[in-house]
Amino acid sequence: MDKSSHPQNDKHSVSLAAADLRLYDTATHQVTPFHPIEEGRVGIYVCGATVQSSPHIGHIRTTLAFDLIRRWLMRLGYQVTLVRNVTDIDDKILDKASAAGQRWWERAYIYEREFSRAYEALGALPPTYEPRATGHITDMIDLVQRIIDRGHAYVVPDAEGNPSGNVYFDVPSWPDYGELTHQQTGTQAADEQAAIADRMGPSVDADGRDDPYNPADQGEAGKRNPRDFALWKAPKPTDPSTARWKTPFGTGRPGWHLECSAMSHRYLGADFDIHGGGLDLRFPHHENEMAQSHAAGWGFAHRWMHTAWVTQKGEKMSKSLGNGLSVDQVLSAYPAWVVRYALISVQYRSMLEWSDQTLHEAQGAYGRIANFIERAGAILGGQPSRDQVETLGADGLPADFTRAMNEDINASAALAAIFSTIRSANSSMDDLDRNRSTAGPERDEALEDLRVTLLQVRAMLDVFGLDPLADQWSDQAGPNRDDEPMQQALDALIRTRLDQRAEARKAKDFNQADQIRNELEEAGIAIVDTPDGPTWHLNQ
Repeated sequence: MDKSSHPQNDKHSVSLAAADLRLYDTATHQVTPFHPIEEGRVGIYVCGATVQSSPHIGHIRTTLAFDLIRRWLMRLGYQVTLVRNVTDIDDKILDKASAAGQRWWERAYIYEREFSRAYEALGALPPTYEPRATGHITDMIDLVQRIIDRGHAYVVPDAEGNPSGNVYFDVPSWPDYGELTHQQTGTQAADEQAAIADRMGPSVDADGRDDPYNPADQGEAGKRNPRDFALWKAPKPTDPSTARWKTPFGTGRPGWHLECSAMSHRYLGADFDIHGGGLDLRFPHHENEMAQSHAAGWGFAHRWMHTAWVTQKGEKMSKSLGNGLSVDQVLSAYPAWVVRYALISVQYRSMLEWSDQTLHEAQGAYGRIANFIERAGAILGGQPSRDQVETLGADGLPADFTRAMNEDINASAALAAIFSTIRSANSSMDDLDRNRSTAGPERDEALEDLRVTLLQVRAMLDVFGLDPLADQWSDQAGPNRDDEPMQQALDALIRTRLDQRAEARKAKDFNQADQIRNELEEAGIAIVDTPDGPTWHLNQ
């Protein structure tokens, strides 16, 4: 089965909980009720990678944030189409390929594969469509011509009066320019700032300082206004012949912002529900996308959602600052489950401070979750199937979890709801252990409640892509994995101490018995005394 199609979407209609979903809109600065354009379906376009070099954690956060948003929409019962593009041609790629002695398309493909491997390793569902910019040149040429014909773009002539290949969007011709970021146009300072930002291009690595891989537009002298931005660009003398296309407005290649408008229209139509990306893409990239798409006569995105940065010691993570951590580097030190948890453990609009402590907390979370799932499965004599986990809809999940997810995907509150459920279930399992020899309706009811809770916990984790028993995490340490020898060794050591405690109690040396119990509890091991003798489990 294609992972981009969730089995739940084939078996369930939209849940009742979907009516309460509220999402933030960057354009309005408000959290408002979400209503899709087409009943039961949601279209999402997310700006993907510019494949110039290896992915770092800052890049991957946006992908995983929208993976969580998508998974929740699917759990609500929506059919979700998610498009994530690949920018495989731009100045950075061309210049870095030349410096490395590579063909530009070779470099782009190498790093596109690195991004794909990182997405897969961290459990991101494949997008419904993943178009490359170079695969949609015809769409982009048609869009440029459409905007020219509608009077909102102009072709810069060369010295002989022929089309030069430079085409600019005429910002003053579009009075609504700035409607996404609410910037004032028309002042010299604003126009100069916009021109600088446009040169930076849509890159998570741009930090506002001089960047040799964000060069100025060629032929800027032909601009009528500093805020005008490139739709099509004449080639630089150093550009290879394979990186230029003939058009009615001259030979050249796409501007930074054109591809997303063309490809979102190709796969989602003139109107779609959500456009997403990193916070640094709001301006100029998304502002320019909105302007050129509306100027083309399209409705475009009805809601804009942006993820905040990953920071280290308060600074935005980027290669240009020298503090980017490559995904391979992080995954060599921590399991992928732990890294994914760390990246989606806070709400997508909140800055995420990246540190060893962040990852250690994620490791602790894994231990508490895995221990609960294993212990509950042992008491019940088995686990819910993956099909049961995947198909449990939002209406069947605990109210506090659903409420948190419906309030603009509040990941931290939703995770708190999961751990609250686990703590309550652990207390119930302690009671079941104490009364192991007691049979009857009361115990049957307690076991049924535990069965429901175990299913709910795994389903809630599955919304986060973190069900430890999913195939994705089959190589991770956890319940029912290849840690049986370690588990047996730990059990033997603890049993020795429990036997010593039993001997101390038999000799009425209660101080020694309490000391042993306290030592075990300080080590994170909970002891439950039952009629059949003591049992133990890791503390939650």
